[in-house]
Amino acid sequence: MKVLVIPDVHLKPWMFEKAAGAMRAGAADKAVCLMDLPDEWNRGFDLELYEATFDAAIAFAKEFPDTLWCWGNHDLSYVWSLPETGYSWFAQNTVSRKLAELQMSLRDQSQLAYVHRIDDVLFLHGGLTLHFVKTHVPAEEIDDVDAVLARVNALGCEDMWNDDSPIWFRPQYDGAARTYKSAELLQVVGHTPVEEIERLRNVISCDVFSTYRDGRPVGTQAFPVIDTLTGEIGAVETV
Repeated sequence: MKVLVIPDVHLKPWMFEKAAGAMRAGAADKAVCLMDLPDEWNRGFDLELYEATFDAAIAFAKEFPDTLWCWGNHDLSYVWSLPETGYSWFAQNTVSRKLAELQMSLRDQSQLAYVHRIDDVLFLHGGLTLHFVKTHVPAEEIDDVDAVLARVNALGCEDMWNDDSPIWFRPQYDGAARTYKSAELLQVVGHTPVEEIERLRNVISCDVFSTYRDGRPVGTQAFPVIDTLTGEIGAVETV
């Protein structure tokens, strides 16, 4: 299956418009969004932009109802009332309301989770480490990928709000070798801005839409397209 990945959004509604165009053109069979929908440099008081971003996400979810959504740390900081860098107290109610609206637009609530699996590819915001799995999954289930993901996706704030969790871990810095089943599973992640879509061992990093403080793009602003059977990486250019 070919999967178009929408990486960290951070108040860029146009990303969904570009992604929708690519999907309509047949670029992929399915889409996965790595979220981090809210928050961007110097835009904490721009409620219209927060609204527009979530409205674009909701419209995309309705037009492409098979889309999978992966919780990001910026999304969950509003759900769990845990402010972090970029958090907007001014937009708090708007984000909470719009996140609920996005959830209600999904056909199945399981489409919004920390980690999704398609074939032998995991899609998630940060990265899934072997240590995290061993900490939260009974030893007899560790080799059962689906059982592991069911356990992980059932965890709450107390277990997730730390640097080793699937919403915070950065394999780009902490070592792709530490990831769960690194010899068998490919992980497609956002969270850490990179200049271009890149693969390090079993990790594909694709947060190429993030910006510097002055608004300049960090990366290429291209959507990765992952073949979940072959691991081949394609791209849909947006600029």
